[in-house]
Amino acid sequence: MHPILSDRHKLASYLLAWLIAGVLIAKLLVVEQLTSWNTALLFSLPVTVIYGFIASSAYYVCRAQPVAGRRLFAALALFACAPLVAGSLWLALCLGWNNLATSLQWWTINFTQRSIALLFSAGCCCYLMSMLLHDLLIAADNLRKAELNAAQSLVFARESELQMLRAQINPHFLFNSLNSISALTSINAQSARSMTISLAQFYRLSLTLAEQKTIPLTQEIELCSSFLEVEKTRFGSKLQYEFLIDPNTEQAHIPPMLLQPLIENAIKHGIRDLPDGGIIRLNSQINESWLHIFIENPCEPQPTETIGNGLGLVNTRRRLQQLYGHQVRINWVKNPQLFRVEITLPLQLHPTKDSS
Repeated sequence: MHPILSDRHKLASYLLAWLIAGVLIAKLLVVEQLTSWNTALLFSLPVTVIYGFIASSAYYVCRAQPVAGRRLFAALALFACAPLVAGSLWLALCLGWNNLATSLQWWTINFTQRSIALLFSAGCCCYLMSMLLHDLLIAADNLRKAELNAAQSLVFARESELQMLRAQINPHFLFNSLNSISALTSINAQSARSMTISLAQFYRLSLTLAEQKTIPLTQEIELCSSFLEVEKTRFGSKLQYEFLIDPNTEQAHIPPMLLQPLIENAIKHGIRDLPDGGIIRLNSQINESWLHIFIENPCEPQPTETIGNGLGLVNTRRRLQQLYGHQVRINWVKNPQLFRVEITLPLQLHPTKDSS
């Protein structure tokens, strides 16, 4: 929607600016000794207001050719042709209005070639100024959107963090973990101790990493390993995992807690429903300037729950789109025996601002 026409306060200011332009056009007619002030104002004010609405089309012209992607030749052509076309419309509007007034015997202004050229030039200049104004409005609007996206990105990151922490202290999660530890204390004290250490490590890492903007892939892998060790104690040999991490990707920075929810999904919607369990595979590699991450897990042909709900997929996609925009790709594919998530991110080998 047009940023000026859709806002009554901006519209009022915009019309006031064109009324001022109308007064200047009237002064031009008086200076050229074509008519009196009263007639000049009666002539110029209506046509400048109407032309103001015509000139508002500059918004759509500028939107069609954004400044960021505007090349020099295209910019020159745009800022030359559009004002000339608009100036011609303005001149036709002025002459038509004058002819109508003459036929109704309201007034008659005998325009000279010089005054016609001045009117045409004024129309071109006014449209050019309108284009520059709308370029500024579009730039300001893009800046506001960028700030809003940044704020939304922070909200999604915090939302992900909160949901992650809720999952960690979820009574069901704690019950299973602590119940497994309790059962192991009388059967295998060493395993109970190992699970307790893994659970504590998982809590420590998740709380620490959530405070950072980006983290190296190795730290996210460490978090996933702690989570899997806790779950492996519950599921036993039913749960296996394999990390195929390209050494070149180890220091690639990604948003914290990006992969752990997907690993959790792989267990919840895959391994848990399979009588014999299976292997969760996490693979990372670099292709030119892109980081590719793949997570695979076996699954039931007809799972009992809907795949892809919750933080694991939907919120992860929203979060990544807010952080990386069109540069991110996250897709998931399911066949009768395998579920695969593919993530493609811009390669960042150095921490972003506010990351430790």
